Amino acid sequence: MSKADHVRGGAVTAVSEAQRMLDTFASVGANRIHVTKTDINGTLLWGKTYSMEDLRKVLPAMIRVAEQLQECDLLDKSGNVVGHTRAGGNLMVRPMSETAAFIQLDDLTEAKLDRVRTAAFLTVRTSPGNHQAWIAVPSFAHDQDRKDFTRRVKKQVTADSSASGSVRLAGAPNFKPKYAGNFPRVEIVEASPGRITTPDALESLGLVAPPEPAPTVVKFKTSRNHSRSGTEPTWPDYERCVKGAPPAREGDGPDRSMADFFWCMMAIQRGWNIEETANKLLEVSPKAQERARLRDEGYALITAQNAAAEAARGRQKGRG
Repeated sequence: MSKADHVRGGAVTAVSEAQRMLDTFASVGANRIHVTKTDINGTLLWGKTYSMEDLRKVLPAMIRVAEQLQECDLLDKSGNVVGHTRAGGNLMVRPMSETAAFIQLDDLTEAKLDRVRTAAFLTVRTSPGNHQAWIAVPSFAHDQDRKDFTRRVKKQVTADSSASGSVRLAGAPNFKPKYAGNFPRVEIVEASPGRITTPDALESLGLVAPPEPAPTVVKFKTSRNHSRSGTEPTWPDYERCVKGAPPAREGDGPDRSMADFFWCMMAIQRGWNIEETANKLLEVSPKAQERARLRDEGYALITAQNAAAEAARGRQKGRG
């Protein structure tokens, strides 16, 4: 077999594996896929939501372009150049559905994977020794119920609590600095198309932690701030702030702290005061809720205070 034939064969295999992942997501209710592309340092290059049909059409070209190796810098957490390598782009996919809720269990060892294997519709190996499992359950009436239940499953399985709901595309290379020179490909370990379970079934399998007691959070004293028209201002869309946040330094998801900060700054700019903003952040932000459970009630207030200071600096610059 010639080198060209070998390359073409590898490309076909990558597309087939990626298509198999998409088909498995579709079998449990996914009808749209949000795709993001990052470089080796995790910098977001672009993101777009596709219908399943449209994504299948562009998938071969998308993978071919992402696999093209180019000279690039390797950066540390402070943005300093610490090396150089040749790498392509990472493709991450986030399945979306109106009928199902997806539970992503990341950073699983083989032993952890065995615990959830019978409930998962998809398991993948993202790098040597590191696995993900995906579980589908019927959609919840309220999004907060989904978040709470997902958190309990992650806790019981001791999976990564910060997993973002996006997974590296199967068949594609995993371009991370630590794998420079020997990038592993994301592989499907097992696929069980159509496997949808229920919260009760997961409970019976011992995969759900007990409900956590509601955090004891002291509400901050507030004084109402109204807009100039006399009406109460609206709150920003928290999910839009999450989607617009830069990638986290660790992991594939967005930087939740930055999402909280941007949301608070928008709330302050709309006319809410610091205390009201801190209170509301505790309602909408999973990170703020987690910090409260860890007895760090000051996180929300400090974030709101910092956002207010930044908003004030912005106003000063505007006047200047």
